Amino acid sequence: MAGWTKIQTNQPLTHKLAQVKHIIEGKLPQEPTQNSAAVAVRLIEVDEDSAGQRLDNFLMRHLKGVPKTHVYRIIRSGEVRVNKGRCQADTRVEMGDMVRLPPVRISDKVQEKAERPAPAREFPVLFEDDHLIALDKPAGVAVHGGSGVSFGVIEQLRQARPQAKFLELVHRLDRETSGILLVAKKRSALTKLQDQFRERETGKTYLALVNGAWPVNKKVIDTPLHKYLQADGERRVRVTTVDDPDAMRALTLVKVRSHFAPRAMQGLPAMSLLEVTIKTGRTHQIRVHLSSQGHAIAGDDKYGDFDLNKRLPKQGLKRMFLHAWRLQFNHPATQERIELHSPLPVELADFVA
Repeated sequence: MAGWTKIQTNQPLTHKLAQVKHIIEGKLPQEPTQNSAAVAVRLIEVDEDSAGQRLDNFLMRHLKGVPKTHVYRIIRSGEVRVNKGRCQADTRVEMGDMVRLPPVRISDKVQEKAERPAPAREFPVLFEDDHLIALDKPAGVAVHGGSGVSFGVIEQLRQARPQAKFLELVHRLDRETSGILLVAKKRSALTKLQDQFRERETGKTYLALVNGAWPVNKKVIDTPLHKYLQADGERRVRVTTVDDPDAMRALTLVKVRSHFAPRAMQGLPAMSLLEVTIKTGRTHQIRVHLSSQGHAIAGDDKYGDFDLNKRLPKQGLKRMFLHAWRLQFNHPATQERIELHSPLPVELADFVA
């Protein structure tokens, strides 16, 4: 007969029943699935690079691996304090503030992921000084981790530059879009550059190859967009009308750079290379706007011509033809107007050569 397992008399009845159930089924009680070693209470002094940051964003930088829902929960419960006082998620921390971080527990799975850093990687640099970096992002690399992607440009860059105290994305590019991406090296630079993007003071121009002959006189697309989720949870965008309560105004300017005649032998239609300048920064704005005009971007797997997309790889185009070519902005420290260019990647240049 198997040995007996002693049940302590001072244990709660529910715990005793659970142990009896394990004995009857021939199982031993399992270890808890959460990391037993919770991080102790910490007091963190806000430094110059974090001054002006929202409290929730500040916490997420210091509580790696802790779910956002839990971060907001400990703020609401009052466990997080700024200078010993209660605070809100949108509280702005200032230099010298003392932020109390309570003990938190995370699952073993999350802990393991947090301890497995992104591989260090540098990216081609178009411009860099003490305030910002302009990178030439390759296609196929996400700008940050999330949505099924473990890491992106910013996580890899931080690993490659461990001495950097502050590195944050100024804006975003789709994973399959290549070209100019700004990273701030100071919080003051981040806020000033993001203000410029928000106030439409930057000039963002992309190169896009679309199917069909784009009309030379079609220079403005001013059609609102609606963002939604598909049944599988994937994000999508469609054009809508101004009376849609969820409509977001989107303004796109188009200039034809080149027209290409059909290549019947290769099964390719007439195509147009466009310079596309966006005055608003909506999700998938260029892709949806061009597609809505009947001229989808070549290789676009979400809004494109899927029949054409099947033929493109055989002709040498194995990615979406969308490239962040030119970016204009005012330098966050000197206010000098900066204009940067990223040449077409070889795989795109060769296709239209």
